[in-house]
Amino acid sequence: MAAVVQERIVVENPGGRANGPGPGRLVGVDMAHRTAPNVVAAEATEPLDIETMRETIDLLLDPDAAPDALPPVGDELETLTATVRGHIELLIPEVEAVAERIPPTSVIARHAVLTCVWEARSRLEAEPSPRFGGPAGHARRLARALNALCNHYEDVRERA
Repeated sequence: MAAVVQERIVVENPGGRANGPGPGRLVGVDMAHRTAPNVVAAEATEPLDIETMRETIDLLLDPDAAPDALPPVGDELETLTATVRGHIELLIPEVEAVAERIPPTSVIARHAVLTCVWEARSRLEAEPSPRFGGPAGHARRLARALNALCNHYEDVRERA
């Protein structure tokens, strides 16, 4: 997981005026060249735990994994949904980064990966609907999106 560290832009405004001509000025911005401060990408400190993500997916999608267990409901379902959402939010930037490593000659492969990212973002924005299984159906759709992201992440990393 790559984190982004950005320099702070401090606005000095002793006169209380807007950032225009006068005493207010931006510190840390090169206005002659109109550039923002450098953004430095930090290396990931820990690799993604795809195995844990897959275990969470199995709790929602694989009823045969625990045949005696009932499908999750209530607080357990809310916790699993929040966990899957968090996994998706962690994985999306990583999948986008590995998509950049796909050679330009593999347009279809890159398109498939980025479409998967778009689908996952769409699932994050969606709300549970009684028409489509309510909160449990929503959690399963999120889990399928996470599963697809995991598949693409592993597939592209193996090829690289």
